[in-house]
Amino acid sequence: MNTTAPGARLVARVDSVTKSFGVGSNTVTALDSVSLGIRAGEFTAVMGPSGSGKSTLMHIMAGLDTPTTGRVWLGDTDITGLDDSALTLLRRRHVGFVFQSFNLVPTLDVRGNILLPFELDGRRPTREEQDWIDHLIGSLGLSARLGHRPHQLSGGQQQRVAIARALGTRPHLVFADEPTGNLDSRSGREVLALLATAAREYGQSIAMVTHDPLAASAADRVIFLADGSVVDDRARSSAEDISRFMLGMEAAA
Repeated sequence: MNTTAPGARLVARVDSVTKSFGVGSNTVTALDSVSLGIRAGEFTAVMGPSGSGKSTLMHIMAGLDTPTTGRVWLGDTDITGLDDSALTLLRRRHVGFVFQSFNLVPTLDVRGNILLPFELDGRRPTREEQDWIDHLIGSLGLSARLGHRPHQLSGGQQQRVAIARALGTRPHLVFADEPTGNLDSRSGREVLALLATAAREYGQSIAMVTHDPLAASAADRVIFLADGSVVDDRARSSAEDISRFMLGMEAAA
């Protein structure tokens, strides 16, 4: 099933991607000839039950893993055959990540964690970039926490730092892997609202992997995976409709 909209500007896409693990009779197919694109300026949710292939798809689209067959693009760059150093540089400059486990550096304060992508790239933010970072810090309510270490922050605050770090370099695409999985319901709602705002007000492209219908309902687009294949691709949907579709998928499995 090809879910790439004709004429859409894409920030990432895969073409006939298959990913298999193991050999012979022990082979497991995590992705089965998947073709889709992530559209610019949209908040896209990738949903599916455990084992559906959604995290594998994200890792391949982000250049963190390689497909068994098929091709992968980040922007206009075919990353399928890139070596590790070229991939690392491309990810650093064009991709942001928000993980369920936050992945903050415990020895750095909030400011240091937010500026880490610039440090890794061997440069300081330009004046325009610093203005953007200051805006993020203010809008995420982190101004009074800049000198705090991660262990001094709540889970919701740590995830806000991770979002500021991911958005700070204005990457072409932000991948969010179960970003509300370790948060209480209130913090989870706040994080989803922040991601939605980043897409709708700032034109940020976001791809979020989730199994939570409530989280997926915050997205502009919902892609459903089952057994390594795309089974549906729809516009914004309510949590109730998403839950109903997921239950139908599980009943048909």
